[in-house]
Amino acid sequence: MDKKIIVITGASGTGKTTISKYLKDTYHIPSVITHTTRLPREGEKNGVDYYFETKNSFLKNHYLEKVEYSGNWYGSSEESLKKTWEKFDAASIVVDTAGAISYKKKYGKNAVVIFLEVDFETVTDRLKQRGDETKRLLSRINSDEFKRDLQIPRELVGKCYKISNKNLENTKENVNKVLKLEKIK
Repeated sequence: MDKKIIVITGASGTGKTTISKYLKDTYHIPSVITHTTRLPREGEKNGVDYYFETKNSFLKNHYLEKVEYSGNWYGSSEESLKKTWEKFDAASIVVDTAGAISYKKKYGKNAVVIFLEVDFETVTDRLKQRGDETKRLLSRINSDEFKRDLQIPRELVGKCYKISNKNLENTKENVNKVLKLEKIK
């Protein structure tokens, strides 16, 4: 069987991490641990939620994609994906749309891209609820990256699954359909 990477993308607050957790809890599909220079949020652990890096240590990895977002670096390394594939046939990863394009280009049919979308009002409510401070929230929703990630990039049109995540139960059903279509689990 081919190894698969389920690439979950969309703007901040669309539920990417929630869906990644659903895949892990329901199908035992682990998420590839990504790297960041941002500080951990309450309850996050190094090597579990992210590899929390300094700016110097961040630059020492081999990245499939990396991006600076709201003053912090984020990236996914080839080493982390290969380590996950040694133990599992499928893994998930949460990335922005630029990262999703990189994965699709590199892995083709083995990269199953799920684009999550939610209306702007719901996204801003979710970001407030998760504790982002107002200044950071405004900076984030006004960033070019956030605006870019609100829609499917042309490079992924016809090459990804678009799921509206207004209702979590419906979203889970749609994710189940994608896994069945892609013969994952």
